[in-house]
Amino acid sequence: MKRRHMQADRRRARICIVVAAPLTLKAFMLGHLEAMARIAEVSVVADFTPDDASFPWPAKITRVAIPVARPIAPWADLLALLALYRLFRVERYDLVHSITPKAGLLAMLAAWLARVSLRLHSFTGQVWVTRAGLMRTLLKSSDKLVARLATHVLADSTSQREFLIAQGIVSTSKSAVLAQGSICGVDTARFRPDAAARERIRHSQGIPANAVVFLYLGRINRDKGVLELAQAFAEVGARHPNTHLLLVGPDEDNLHAGLNAAVASCAARLHLVGLTARPQEYFAAAAVFCLPSYREGFGTTIIEAAAAGSPAIGSRIYGVTDAIVEGETGLLFEAGNARQLAQSMGTLAGDASLRSRLGQKARERALRDFSAAIVTTALLEYYETLLAQRTD
Repeated sequence: MKRRHMQADRRRARICIVVAAPLTLKAFMLGHLEAMARIAEVSVVADFTPDDASFPWPAKITRVAIPVARPIAPWADLLALLALYRLFRVERYDLVHSITPKAGLLAMLAAWLARVSLRLHSFTGQVWVTRAGLMRTLLKSSDKLVARLATHVLADSTSQREFLIAQGIVSTSKSAVLAQGSICGVDTARFRPDAAARERIRHSQGIPANAVVFLYLGRINRDKGVLELAQAFAEVGARHPNTHLLLVGPDEDNLHAGLNAAVASCAARLHLVGLTARPQEYFAAAAVFCLPSYREGFGTTIIEAAAAGSPAIGSRIYGVTDAIVEGETGLLFEAGNARQLAQSMGTLAGDASLRSRLGQKARERALRDFSAAIVTTALLEYYETLLAQRTD
């Protein structure tokens, strides 16, 4: 599709991206930022530290340090809100785009108060889905407020958008999904089958070359279903001695001791690795990727694994069901059901041809539907549609 270009006689548009942590920009937005700088003046707001100065940020991007705390912190949140309001009043951005819940609440409120005409928020998953009582009500109400303050809303999967509409969070007319979904797509040059990386990672972990490696990569916490994954592996590992479980990511809930206990007699085949700067190598080392999460906006790690040629096992929840085509690129199970998860893991552990077939289809779909270039193009086209509405 030929992209519309803004008229030469109009001034260059000004866009501000607001997130809480710089890691969000590094993980999801770098490709977008490089492309955005070609059509607009772009600023990014996050809780930058001096260490972030040495990061190779895209050229012509202005960084603004405003501390946006992830947990509820009334005084700090008020200070951040005031700082954002002052920034928006002085800079007069044409469009403010927020990502992540707390950044969305503060940025959309500040932009509304500052009368920014285009206010866009991206929903990437709902924390309140796994909460109960007053906290669920509070967090859900916050999402509703963000959606009302925004003039436009993006969801990073079709099933998430449908869920948000059904829950009364967003309207059909105000919400959209980029391309086939995902906030950033997958860098198919980075995430790919890599025999050398496969051998290197397996050797470093003492995993045999012919072993069936089940991989989870992401934050280690209860909402991600990692305890059920460990319980399922205990059952599968007892029946399949050539299987290994590789868990990669920061232990946010101090679960390492519980994970070791849950895998029982298979503890020697559990491999715990912290945060990595080279996730592509672990995807290349895996035979099967597992995402047993209770909530996801979109299973980005699933399509990264797919690009590396690995099929996936995921929980049957919104977001994940967009990333896995059941029986074609992977298998689905009911979230929280360790027995069903074990059955799916056992099926793939014992059938190399099925793993190969699913992995090939997964890679084909990742390349066809979820490349980073496709999603970046869709975002720029969406921006240009919005910016065409502005008045100078």
